[in-house]
Amino acid sequence: MSAVAPASASALIGRSVTVEAPATIANLGAGYDCLGLAVGLLLRVTVEATAPQPDPSSIDLTVHGDCIGELPEDRSNRFVVALEAGLRELGFDGFAQIGWKIDMTNAIPLERGLCSSAAATVAGLVAASSIGGRQLDRETQLRIATRIEGHPDNVAPGLLGGLVASVSLDDRVEAVRLDPPRNLQVVAWIPERKLPTSEMRRVLPDFVPRADAVANLARVAVGVAGLASGRLSILGMLTEDRLHEPYRAEVYKELPELIAAARSAGAIGACLAGAGSTVVAFIDSNDESSADHVGAALRAAGSRLGQPGRLAVLSPTPTGAHAASR
Repeated sequence: MSAVAPASASALIGRSVTVEAPATIANLGAGYDCLGLAVGLLLRVTVEATAPQPDPSSIDLTVHGDCIGELPEDRSNRFVVALEAGLRELGFDGFAQIGWKIDMTNAIPLERGLCSSAAATVAGLVAASSIGGRQLDRETQLRIATRIEGHPDNVAPGLLGGLVASVSLDDRVEAVRLDPPRNLQVVAWIPERKLPTSEMRRVLPDFVPRADAVANLARVAVGVAGLASGRLSILGMLTEDRLHEPYRAEVYKELPELIAAARSAGAIGACLAGAGSTVVAFIDSNDESSADHVGAALRAAGSRLGQPGRLAVLSPTPTGAHAASR
């Protein structure tokens, strides 16, 4: 079969799209690097291909929301990296011949464990399909997103919505999506303190005791099966981790007390979101007072521990990254 000649990116000038992508809670309890949940905290991006900037490496970026002044205004921006990777997969090249005008509204705090970079990555891939005029299939999106992010547990729920178990194999990413129990709700304590993922991964050991590995495997297997059957109470067990939280607590010393405070106030389970610093507590939305009690306990613990922050009550979202109307 003869190769298809690449299309010039200059043909894209004037095309635009608006996309949305959800925050995700990755490393969900014992599901380190394999389990994540999409929640209704959104990144919304409008992007247009324009004539090139005077500096070919720069982009025209306007940001509203949580990360004003914190995102790179060049092609290293994670959204642009994914956008151009997706377009390259569709056969376009010569991106120095065009510029990107981007208007970004972000409700996902940076470096707090709610996967803001993953949201930007999956949003960029969805935008590539619309601007490129041809759909990237989910398998390809998962593969590219995992290559950019380094692991699938944050990007898979960002693409698919819901609760997703995922694994990166040699040549592909397998992801299985489930609808979480309908009455599941999340109370998130979002500290002002930032914890960069790269730093929090460095504290993890290369080897762990066999008993800890077995404990996590059992919790993930039974926990996912339980959630699939609607057993919300299984989160009490699923959110007990022995692979990453104990080691990250050496850096984030307030973590065990925040988790204990949420559980004592009636949370079904509580854990670190991603690499932190957000702590998430899971509650039954049918219990009308639970969010107030758990939120008050987290706020009080944060104050006592010198960890100022804010509360957010979030619901799982069934909708992954998608093109949206303006």
